This record gives sequence, C-alpha cells and structure tokens, in this order.
Amino acid sequence: MSKTAVKEHHEPWVHMVKRPAIDKKKAWLIRGIALLGALLTGALLILLLGHNPLEVYASMVNGAFGKKISIQETVKVTIPLLVTGIGIALAFKMRFWNIGAEGQILVGATAATAVVVYGESIPQVPRLILMALAAILAGGLYGMIPAFFKAKWNTNETLFTLMLNYIAIQFIMFLAYQPGWQAEGTSFPKIRTFDAASRLPKVFGVHIGWIIALVIVAAAYIYLTRTKQGYEISVVGESTNTARYAGMNVKKIIIRTMFLSAALAGIVGFLQVAGADGTLTESTAGGVGFTAITVAWLAKMNPFAMILVSLFIAVLQRGSSSIQTSHGIPASAASLLTGLILFFMLGCEFFINYQLIFRKRGKENANG
Repeated sequence: MSKTAVKEHHEPWVHMVKRPAIDKKKAWLIRGIALLGALLTGALLILLLGHNPLEVYASMVNGAFGKKISIQETVKVTIPLLVTGIGIALAFKMRFWNIGAEGQILVGATAATAVVVYGESIPQVPRLILMALAAILAGGLYGMIPAFFKAKWNTNETLFTLMLNYIAIQFIMFLAYQPGWQAEGTSFPKIRTFDAASRLPKVFGVHIGWIIALVIVAAAYIYLTRTKQGYEISVVGESTNTARYAGMNVKKIIIRTMFLSAALAGIVGFLQVAGADGTLTESTAGGVGFTAITVAWLAKMNPFAMILVSLFIAVLQRGSSSIQTSHGIPASAASLLTGLILFFMLGCEFFINYQLIFRKRGKENANG
C-alpha cells in the first residue's frame, strides 16, 4: 500500500477546524437563515399536528406580548434567565464549566427563606436586605466548593457542580417537613407562603427584580471589560499557563470568580422567592440554571446581548404555554417546538465559529 493510501486510511473522513473570524454581516446572515430554518421546520411540525403555522406563531407572540399581564409575565421569566446567564458567563469565560447554577439558585433561595422564617420581627426593608445578602453569601459559598477542589486537586467541575444541584433539591425537600418552616397549624410538607413584608415591591406591575437585573448587566459589563479582575478572567480562560507566567494567582482567580458566578445565581434565588413565587419549593429554580447556559452561549458572554437572548427565550417559553390552551397543542409538542428553534440558533453558532473539512480522496499508487 502506498504512503498516500496509508495516510488516507488514518485520516478521518471529516474533521472540525476553527474558522477564521468572519464578517459580522455574514455572521448575522447565518443567524437569520438559521432562524428562518427553525421557523420553517417548526411550521412543518405544526402542520403535522393539524394546525395553521401562521396562526400558531401569532398566538405565541400574542401569549407573550398580547396583554399587559402577558408582558409582565414575560418579563418575570426574563429576569432569572438574564441574571443567571451573566453568572454562568463569568465562570465560562474562565473555562470553568459551572453546570450547578440550578443548585446555587436553590441554596440562595433557601438562605433568603431562612431569614423569613427566623426573622419575623425584622421590618420589611432591613429584612429584604438581609434576605438578599444571605442569598448572595450562601450561593457564593456553595459555588466555592467545586472551585476550591478544582483549584486544589483539578477535579472535574462539570460533574461536581452538577451533583451539587441534587443535594440542594433534597435539602429543600427535607426542610418542607420541618415544623418551623411549615405554615402554622398544618403539618403538610410545604414551606410557608411569604407575608407581605417579605415580598419585593413592584414597579410597572413587576417586582423590582427587573431593575436589579439591569443594574447587574451594567456592572457585569464594566467588571468584565474595564477592570483588572475581568482581564484576569479572560487570561485564565485563554491559558492557565500564560496566567501563571504573567504572575497571576490562578487558584485565587478561580475561587473568586466562582464565588461571584454562584452569588449571582443566589441573587436569582432571592428574586424568585421574594418576587415571583412568594415561597420556596424544590422547583423554585425551574430549570433556569440549565436554560441560562443557552443564554450565555448565544450571547457570546456579552451581558447586554443577554438581555435580548433571555427575552427571546422567555417569549418562546411563554408562547409555548399559550398555544397549549389556545390551540390544544400538547405540552410535549410545544416544548419540542421551542427546542427546535433553540437547536437551530445554537447550531448556527457552531458554523459561525467552526467549519467541517472533508477528506479529499487522493490517487493511490498500487505499486507503492
């Protein structure tokens, strides 16, 4: 067999390579084509279900923005996605794969609820401040656990953070059986509903979490692009060896950044229990910790871009809920429709950043 044939035998039929930076207009054209492809594929699914695609898509938009209350509910869904996405982005820019935002949200929510349970005599404003601080501290410390092990022994942060999610869930289920956490006069395993003094005030019909979220967006952008610590995160993300050569304390940066990442998830827990839900359950996070990974990825870790991406996903979620009642579409099909659209949008980012190189069949020399 010739050397060419041997080379072809070992060379993969297709391999992936990093694409050179492409023009922004071309990148947005690819995204537009992906969105069109998603809508057309979704339309085919809707047709198979026996519905008019145009009517269903119109119902999705109407379900998210059709009425004042619909807009308010869409904003409520956007808030946790936005803040959690920023928190995840801090870790991801450092190449620390934080898959534990779900658990960090729950731990933050648990700490905030503990202030409600044990601080009934505290006035509203100090109580809300203490709830927020407790959520930040608890979420941050929970995130520091896998960060410490990663920095000390180079453990796998993906599995570590993922497993911590289930510990947080089980702990809340345990608290639901504790008499001090239940509503007075009942032994039903459900954590008490918050009183008015433990709820966030509203602005334009939505709890003030949306204002807090916008402040976090601006602060995160400045932190990542205008501060020394933000620069250190980028350097560590590019190469830990380069960071060490430049005299950076990599272990300290990893632990510090993960504290901030998880602390933002903790804030989300506070916003959910004190703003959106008014109580704590094992489903308080509601999958936000995982969906926010998509937010961070699609937004390229840009806090301002995350506003649009999180709003887009909130519209899909609210819209899919709306078509279940307006058109009788099963929840599974509505979720599939949302998943198709997000799949196309994530897929297009792959083709913007990478390209597939197919093996060219060369001439074989039979006598070689």
